[in-house]
Amino acid sequence: MAATQEQPPSLQETTVFSHQEEFQQCLESLRPAALKTGITDATWQLYTEKLTPDLSLLPRLNKQPEFSQPIWDYIAGLVDDERVDLAKRKMASYDSELTQISAQYRVPREAIVAIWGIESNFGQNAGRLPLLRSLSTLSCLGRRQVFFRGEFFATLRILQAGDFTEDRLKGSWAGAFGQTQFMPSTFERVAVDFDGDGRRDLIDNTADALASTANYLKLANWVSGQPWGIEVKLPEGFDAAGESRRNKRSLSVWMQRGLLRVDGMPIVVASGVEASGVDTPPTNPVTADTLAGLLLPAGAKGPAFLVMRNFDAFYSYNAAESYGLAIAHLADRIAGAGDFVTPWPTDDLALSRNQRRELQELLLKRGHTIGEVDGRLGERSRAAIRIEQERLGQPMTGRGGMKVLLALREQ
Repeated sequence: MAATQEQPPSLQETTVFSHQEEFQQCLESLRPAALKTGITDATWQLYTEKLTPDLSLLPRLNKQPEFSQPIWDYIAGLVDDERVDLAKRKMASYDSELTQISAQYRVPREAIVAIWGIESNFGQNAGRLPLLRSLSTLSCLGRRQVFFRGEFFATLRILQAGDFTEDRLKGSWAGAFGQTQFMPSTFERVAVDFDGDGRRDLIDNTADALASTANYLKLANWVSGQPWGIEVKLPEGFDAAGESRRNKRSLSVWMQRGLLRVDGMPIVVASGVEASGVDTPPTNPVTADTLAGLLLPAGAKGPAFLVMRNFDAFYSYNAAESYGLAIAHLADRIAGAGDFVTPWPTDDLALSRNQRRELQELLLKRGHTIGEVDGRLGERSRAAIRIEQERLGQPMTGRGGMKVLLALREQ
């Protein structure tokens, strides 16, 4: 082999080296704060000396689907007949455990199973990224570093306590892990050993994961016997300025302002009792004094909801209203309810996961290289959709909606 001269590093190599250097300096600066939280110096050395940053995480901070997708796409991808059917089968498989859990924590089984289904598809997609690498990276690079540092320290304490080995602690890009995707600090605070085997195991022990989720909702002030909310119909010309889920008013006030249930019935039924789906008799029925805020996830022309404290419990699991609504809707669907009555304000309907897989199959047939058919419309799928939209004379949005699916079906 001919001798080679030393070449200046490429821009990419310089960037990586710069981040690596910055990363190591950052880790060293975090050591004093970490030790103050109960982490020993030996633990710090053991788990941080070989860490390298995962720079692929940084773009994801600004592309979370609950904030970047139209609400109708987000809901359709999480709540469909396929997931509802699987949830019912899973619920039947864990009937005994869920009966005990629901009774102990006063939380309906449908709510627990809905979180399980959306967070990891019932344990099938719990994430594959090493928590230490992800959380150390996000502690030193990008935004929200203070938040991620707390989670990084919690991960080190979990390892130090022997709850899990490092190779088992894998999860999402943001550090959530286990079948119901707890952040490490949430695990420390909320996880329970439901089956009494001496371990709080959210990864391999489904009963522990379900009970821990129920405990989370209980600690988030779940109100036994109340629904999360009520779909309503706004009166003509209703002024929603300043209203939100946080700005709660009594249901009597909302009725005075002309709101009705979406079927035209009064918000508070004559008996004052609202079906809840919980396994025990309701203890906090909906009355005229119940407080609720107005949620308009797609504006005044889309579905409207009066949401109560249980919606806030869902919201606290992952601070996004679209996420809270997806969990609430899936829980209702599992319990036997139908879709929202008011349609979403779009002329291009969202696709279910099965329809998204069909769209991907059609893109593959047209020669696009998009990877595996998984129902997730990632960058390659969206790029292929834009090409097809241009060919079809449609706006080149890259969004996989019903219009492009129907057009490709006809090809």
